[in-house]
Amino acid sequence: MALKVLSALDTAKTQYYHFKAIVIAGMGLFTDAYDLFCIPPLMRIIGRVYYEDDNVPNSVVSVMIVIALLGTVIGQLVFGRLGDLIGRRHVYGLALMLMVLSSFGCGFSICTTKKCVLGSLGFYRFLLGVGIGGDYPLSATIMSEFANRRTRGAFIAAVFSMQGFGILASSTVTMVVCKIFERSSATASADHTPPEADIAWRLILMLGCIPAALTCYWRMMMPETARYTALVERNVVQAAKDMEKVLDVSMSQIAEEFPLPPNPPEYSLLSRQFFRRHGRDLLSCSATWFLVDVVFYSSNLLQSLIYHSYIDRQGTKKMNAYDEAFQVARLQAVVAICSTIPGYLVTVYYIDRIGRVRIQLLGFFFMSLVYFAIGIPYKFYWDGNTNFGFIFLYCLTFFFANFGPNTTTFIVPAELFPARFRSTCHGISGAVGKVGAIIGSVGFLWASLDEESGRPRPNGMTVALMILGGVCVVGVVVTYFFTFETMGRSLEDNENEDDD
Repeated sequence: MALKVLSALDTAKTQYYHFKAIVIAGMGLFTDAYDLFCIPPLMRIIGRVYYEDDNVPNSVVSVMIVIALLGTVIGQLVFGRLGDLIGRRHVYGLALMLMVLSSFGCGFSICTTKKCVLGSLGFYRFLLGVGIGGDYPLSATIMSEFANRRTRGAFIAAVFSMQGFGILASSTVTMVVCKIFERSSATASADHTPPEADIAWRLILMLGCIPAALTCYWRMMMPETARYTALVERNVVQAAKDMEKVLDVSMSQIAEEFPLPPNPPEYSLLSRQFFRRHGRDLLSCSATWFLVDVVFYSSNLLQSLIYHSYIDRQGTKKMNAYDEAFQVARLQAVVAICSTIPGYLVTVYYIDRIGRVRIQLLGFFFMSLVYFAIGIPYKFYWDGNTNFGFIFLYCLTFFFANFGPNTTTFIVPAELFPARFRSTCHGISGAVGKVGAIIGSVGFLWASLDEESGRPRPNGMTVALMILGGVCVVGVVVTYFFTFETMGRSLEDNENEDDD
């Protein structure tokens, strides 16, 4: 028989605390996107400041990409497991504080030599990745456990949609700071990069810690989720007290006459019984997240390089460091406004109407079509004045990624596992996804760029985009045959351990 407090959560009306939880949980995803998307334009400035040929070598770009993603893998595994062992809220604030401190540290270096600056940036980006990785399973799990059954998907998708606003904020801050420094400098030119440019990129990175820092207090004050308290800690009375404080229900409605939940099964995470009951779901969540991150991070992390042909038309050799970074940031902002954010918002609206599986299938399918459409005739788009068609189709990939598998792979693991394994399994799924991000982004970088010039190679870009389209086709197959629909299910359905 379901506990009253958990039934009340499933049927609770949407209220102020739900929206407050979305903002608190979403700030981690906001910071994640901010720090990820400010790197491409800032690499333009760093190249102008520290490299004679004005270009950061591919090897350095690869290291900066991989080291942050490697930290994310570690953070998802460690914090995901800790979220199930010692509680969601106990490690939630720690992940955010790590993100704030490392985000600030990314722009801080007491030396100005190339090796020291890049070493410091790499170290803090690794720590930032650990904090971001820890935030993923905790944010998704906490939001799913606070939400009601009817709108749970929309709430989790709303948390994840904060990434879109983080992208827009990153691009906006970069453009504003670049313009301020450019106007205050009398020596900035295509042939000369003023010393103040070394301050500009640091300032942009440091500003990214402010939104997350503003929510630290509220994260610390959040109560533990009732589902963890009741089902894992087995303290039903405390779960009812916590929910009385945050939801519009009275204690008489949720107090149990016999406040003892049923004894949970005794099998462990690595047991044969776990894999028999949950192995297929874990494999499905991990595989689809792996596939979408191969595609999504390949495009996102290298967005500025894919658009390099467009920027070259503006005459990069005539631009100063601030102008070049401004152009990259502006293109990112256009993509965010026209495709990324709308994709998130459409998912929020439809996720509890047509379901996770259908949206994931739709996203993978149309992404594959678009990648084939821009990959096969890639050279044609840039031979004349037809690059608008490429930009339009490329924006569609981001729309269908976010109105598709990029969002649903974040939602489904938070709804598919028992409370005592929920955060861990979400962390495992996300960690496998970030391994795909490492493979995809670095492989895409080396396959699509000329090693000497650092510019995109048409043949390499065609091959890379075609491979990404093929990966999306595999995503359609895996989703159709292995992904389980969670729309409308109670989270307590996952606690049913009957063999049937």
